[in-house]
Amino acid sequence: MKRRVMMMAVLWTVLAAGWAQSKWNARYQQYIDQYKDCAIEQMLKWKVPASITLAQGLLESGAGQSRLAVQGNNHFGIKCHGWTGAGIYQDDDHNGECFRAYNSPFESFEDHSRFLVGGQRYQGLFKLKTTDYKGWARGLKAAGYATNPQYADRLIDLIQLYKLYEYDKAKSYDHFMNDHTRDRQVGGQPLHLIRIYNDNYYICARRGDTFRSIGEEIGISYKKIAKYNERDKDDALEEGEIVWLKKKQKRAPKQYKDYLHYVRPGESMYSIAQKYGIRLKSLYKMNDKGPDYTLSVGDALRLR
Repeated sequence: MKRRVMMMAVLWTVLAAGWAQSKWNARYQQYIDQYKDCAIEQMLKWKVPASITLAQGLLESGAGQSRLAVQGNNHFGIKCHGWTGAGIYQDDDHNGECFRAYNSPFESFEDHSRFLVGGQRYQGLFKLKTTDYKGWARGLKAAGYATNPQYADRLIDLIQLYKLYEYDKAKSYDHFMNDHTRDRQVGGQPLHLIRIYNDNYYICARRGDTFRSIGEEIGISYKKIAKYNERDKDDALEEGEIVWLKKKQKRAPKQYKDYLHYVRPGESMYSIAQKYGIRLKSLYKMNDKGPDYTLSVGDALRLR
């Protein structure tokens, strides 16, 4: 009886561990949102499945949080063998091993594709369809990309959990999102996560951000970004504040056609306009209000 209880305990431990590995993680999803277009571009250019690139990036870089990724933009754990560029040193199979360092995440994604295309031991993978992610995952393990015996299963698990296989059918990608990965990281800080809403792009400001620093990272005039957000170029930004990267829309998305926004404490016409990606002037006009209108908690505002 005691042995049976112990066996059941071990079984539940194994099942719990497997479930924990398969649990959806918001940080992983953010990484996917940020780099999926880069992975799709690599697939269309080099025939490496986007799902495989993303799953390997997630595993090898800890969703972009590893030291190699943050300090060296190395998202795939590729070492310096045959590399003439910059390096970053870290203990791995041996002490102080050299890993490749890049100027941007894009360079890491590009070098990962070239590494697979140029590696003799990976040539058999390119006979597979880009939609055969299971074959690719098992082929990478068999070719010795990683020493972890569960490497292929972990890749497949990530691809299925986050439905990364859907990107393997893509015929195009968002160039604006992809271009963001080409920029250098400033001061070791990861690039801002660009999100899409109401046919526009936005980021959430970090502590110390300015329109100028955001403009330098994104590659857009900081004066234009300030104008898109209906602000002065020298205005201070608060941590967590939404910053739109293109001119805002005149209305909220279609799903808000019959929706009324009820004003909450601390909100202003401007904060509401920013939340939904609407021009402030348009929000006033939709609700037959003027700039002298005094907002009160509980007021109902149309968004379309």
